[in-house]
Amino acid sequence: MKALSRFFKKFLPITAFAVVAAFAAGTLTAQPQRNIVVDIPYASDAISVSVSATTAELDNLAKIAFDSHGRFRRVAANQSHDIRFTPVGASEVQVSVTRAGSGAAVLSQTVSGSSQRNALLAAADLAVKATTGLNGYFTSRLAFVRESGGKHEIYTSDLFAGEIRQMTHDNSLALTPRWSPDGSRIVYTGYYRMGSPEIFQIDLRTMQRTRLVGLRGTNTGARFSPDGSRMAMVLSGEGNPEIYIADAQARGIRRITRMPSVEASPCFSPDGSKIIFASDVAGGLKLFTMPVGGGSASRVPTAISGYCAEPDWSTADPNKIAFTVAQNRGFQVAVFDLKTGQAKVVSRAPMDAIEPSWLPDGRHLVYTQRSANQRELRILDTETGRSTRVSLPALGQCSQASVWRP
Repeated sequence: MKALSRFFKKFLPITAFAVVAAFAAGTLTAQPQRNIVVDIPYASDAISVSVSATTAELDNLAKIAFDSHGRFRRVAANQSHDIRFTPVGASEVQVSVTRAGSGAAVLSQTVSGSSQRNALLAAADLAVKATTGLNGYFTSRLAFVRESGGKHEIYTSDLFAGEIRQMTHDNSLALTPRWSPDGSRIVYTGYYRMGSPEIFQIDLRTMQRTRLVGLRGTNTGARFSPDGSRMAMVLSGEGNPEIYIADAQARGIRRITRMPSVEASPCFSPDGSKIIFASDVAGGLKLFTMPVGGGSASRVPTAISGYCAEPDWSTADPNKIAFTVAQNRGFQVAVFDLKTGQAKVVSRAPMDAIEPSWLPDGRHLVYTQRSANQRELRILDTETGRSTRVSLPALGQCSQASVWRP
């Protein structure tokens, strides 16, 4: 019981929420809006682009997307690259990229998607690749927690708060959603059956929910391996909260940590050979790695804070680990570079920046910005600190985002 008491004292402050007014459940439609962008200088290598579309809705979406990207500076037409989007069907968009002055075509292509909105985001990713050589992230999807009236439910949306869909109707606590690598399933921690945490899975193709783990004690923190064949989780049935590994259906559960402490937030390395997690074994939360087969735990030498938690290992850049640190009576997002052995704080939130989740370019991530009475989802450029709100104000309290990378 002492271990569980320490667990809740240490980890619940990160996932606590404030009460907001009730909001209608079900599928929601994003309304055109200008997202709030922190006024931070652009990167020195920023590319000047003009961005436009032939309909107001797509024009607004395209501008929001490129405004969130740290490599772009939007300018008037005919200054560098002109990027234009034209809908050509219910689920197709043509994208053209030309060089200002010469008018030379850089890209001209018609892109299909699940909807016209999705097609535009896919076309915008192609424009990013054509102008920078970098992979785009605009077609990423989010699973996140929305709180209303003391209840926490899981929703999904595209990266810019479109095509919002409520996944759970537990009328209880549904927390920490995580995508499967193929985007067909979400695992989460739910309290609705027993009033204590159990691990559930939602099959997004059938919307069938299955309880995966409901053992004695706490069952939390489920997360898939990069290839989708395994799952890590935190169970406390044997005493302290420890890290366990199982197959993708939570069968063959085996314990891999044996530490006289509290362990939390397991995440696989990009190649699936290691687990990174937070532990208070050394006094105060620190990050550790260990082989998925078990063995000795190695401390990650972040040397940046006495509190390091919620690690997320980038699949795009295996050298980068994002995590939450305690800084100046609040929390910020930091990145540790395994190649250089250096860690740095990359967010500049006025109060708290927590719960980082990498986007597929290895430069940007989604995180929760938390203040005394508000939780919102934002995109962060880890190189410039540029931050863009992506959750709609009408949704109220949103947090704990997990990114799926198509």
